[in-house]
Amino acid sequence: MNDVDIVYNIIIDTAANDRMYDHFEFMAKISLKAADNLLEGLLISIGSLKNMPHRNPVYDRPYLPKGKYRYLISCDRYRIVYQIEDRTIYIDDIQDCRQSDMNNLL
Repeated sequence: MNDVDIVYNIIIDTAANDRMYDHFEFMAKISLKAADNLLEGLLISIGSLKNMPHRNPVYDRPYLPKGKYRYLISCDRYRIVYQIEDRTIYIDDIQDCRQSDMNNLL
């Protein structure tokens, strides 16, 4: 069985989930339609990880264990950072790529 045949479970960390809704709430102050599109896009991207999560690049930062995290860019500017353990995907952070690394959970 290869990666294409496996369906992974997805668990979103509470802090990452809160951050996703922070992005949504910020966008909703500008446009409710844009906020809905953002949330839908993020959730579709996260759902796409159920199949072939290894397709995305490794998220290497000097302060993180080498090769532990991967990332997926969603909605043109949001980085979904996750790790794969057995058949489970753990979403650990959702970052606005325009912001400083100091604002990230990881």
